[in-house]
Amino acid sequence: MSNKRVAVVGASGYAGEELVRLLLAHPNVDLVAVTSRQFSGKGLADVFPRFSHLEKAQALKFSDGDPKQLARDAEIVFLALPHGLAAEFAKPLLHTGARVVDLSADFRVHDANIYREFYGHKHPAPDLLGQSVYGLPEIYRDEIRDAKFVACPGCFPTSILIPLRPLIRRKAIDRRRILVASLSGVTGAGRKIEADYLFAECNESVRPYGVPKHRHLSEIEQELSKLAGEKIVIQFTPHLVPINRGIVTTIYADVGDDVVNLDLKVLFEGAYEREPFVRLLGEQSLPDTKNVVGTNFIDISWKLDPRTKRVVIMSAIDNMMKGASGQAVQCLNLMCGFPETAGLI
Repeated sequence: MSNKRVAVVGASGYAGEELVRLLLAHPNVDLVAVTSRQFSGKGLADVFPRFSHLEKAQALKFSDGDPKQLARDAEIVFLALPHGLAAEFAKPLLHTGARVVDLSADFRVHDANIYREFYGHKHPAPDLLGQSVYGLPEIYRDEIRDAKFVACPGCFPTSILIPLRPLIRRKAIDRRRILVASLSGVTGAGRKIEADYLFAECNESVRPYGVPKHRHLSEIEQELSKLAGEKIVIQFTPHLVPINRGIVTTIYADVGDDVVNLDLKVLFEGAYEREPFVRLLGEQSLPDTKNVVGTNFIDISWKLDPRTKRVVIMSAIDNMMKGASGQAVQCLNLMCGFPETAGLI
């Protein structure tokens, strides 16, 4: 099988840089183009000296990113851009026949009105909404294989949807009362200069944000509602913590009224025992970001609290890997027929 030619648009951001690292080492792809308006004309290895020892990196230079040229050069194009910008590239790339894997939030939500409600502006390409496949392999593996256009989930949704999926599908919990709290490292905000993310503002500080309607709620509730077959609304509060990368999520839900002798071990093993990137810790261990950073794994543990009659589900991921670039490469592997773990283990 010949290598697939791939390109990364927005390769100078945190997710873009991590994607470049993974693709340069991937055994089945050739990274043929990287774009950055900020660094156009500069060598990849000059901007990111961490890649300077790689011959492939030495030959690459950042370009402005003309969609037509990208479509000629690459078979699959990754968009690692802030929300609102990906649509500029997605439309012409799809029109010229390239397959697109979008890491932004532009095409995760399928309803233009909900997008406007959560993101504060009209959707830039409403005609493309609904055409993308939601890039969560644990739920949409078969659809991703044949997809021309994949919208990768956000980091928070990944840490929430995978743990909640078996509980929602089996009606093991009260769907009307789901509470979620997540702690995220600073790279989740992207590579940008804002006072809130300066070292002196983040270090030795923990704070909630995005209360009560964080943007990711739009896709979380959309996907949970699909799983449930009815409208699901949850309470979600994210927190910023002074680490570079990693997310820990805790989910609280009441045991369903009709549930007797709930066995969470059987439920989770039935759903994920054979998943390559889901590690089930059970009741004895608790997830820890230090065990997932730099990997594409999601670690999940659970507790059933008989005192409150609540289920407590906990997960940990690396927001730059399973929450972004690693998951995008996992989708690439499915789209191309490669082993799902290629370039990720």
